[in-house]
Amino acid sequence: MKYIAILSIGILAYLLFKKLWSNKNWISPKKPFPGDWRKILIQKVSFYNSLSAEEKTRFEYKVQEFLLNCRITGIHTKVDDTDRVLVAASAIIPVFEFPNWKYTNLFEVLLYPNSFNDKFETKAEDARILGMVGTGYMEGKMILSKPALLHGFSNESDKKNTAIHEFVHLIDKMDGKIDGLPSILMEKQYSIPWLDLISKKIEEIYEEKSDINPYGATNKAEFFAVISEYFFERPKLLANAHPELYQLLEEIFNQNMSERKLLRAKQSISRNSPCPCGSGLKFKKCCGKQHY
Repeated sequence: MKYIAILSIGILAYLLFKKLWSNKNWISPKKPFPGDWRKILIQKVSFYNSLSAEEKTRFEYKVQEFLLNCRITGIHTKVDDTDRVLVAASAIIPVFEFPNWKYTNLFEVLLYPNSFNDKFETKAEDARILGMVGTGYMEGKMILSKPALLHGFSNESDKKNTAIHEFVHLIDKMDGKIDGLPSILMEKQYSIPWLDLISKKIEEIYEEKSDINPYGATNKAEFFAVISEYFFERPKLLANAHPELYQLLEEIFNQNMSERKLLRAKQSISRNSPCPCGSGLKFKKCCGKQHY
């Protein structure tokens, strides 16, 4: 009876979430993109710096749109603009080439001060979870460790980005289940080759013949999320080490990541610094313009 009651509560919560979301009006940006947010993207997000001027404008719009429609809430931790912008960037990077994409299955991201366990406790010995897509009464929410979020954009060589990992799970879930087969993005002819390749690559991980994060061998869903981190963090390395896998990920995300120059601005940017976009203007006169 206890489990039936829990299941019933979970179903009711999910139905309530769907009803609330269906009644929610989607908000579109009306104001120009804030200059301070642009500075965060320039200094923290390599993907953004690899884009053309037109693509950067499109990326900024999607970041702004995401933050208008999804709350970022700190749980026992403060949330600042850097946190908000990095969460939004994590959401937009995987779906950047899908202009009409909307995360209709998400309305709030909870930032925790560190890792947590399956009871959402942060100080327990088994608090090792860095990110989670909510289910049941947590439907429509995502939990991220704030340190893991920041680390994902500060280390460019470890093939890991927790926030992108969780947003890939959310994308995977859009067709109804998290199973490593993102039907909503993948054309049908790629489904069987994709699943066969996943099985092969998981076997290589078990045999210790792979440079892919061993956590990817947990199941097909985790493999998809792990390899997506690799794809967006170290695309050239992935293309060389696993060309067939890279090619299928290109088809899934509709992005040729290996041609992007993934660089963050290494220098400190002040208002009077030359703008990193290469315009020749000072930052305050170019990408750093404030809009209110």
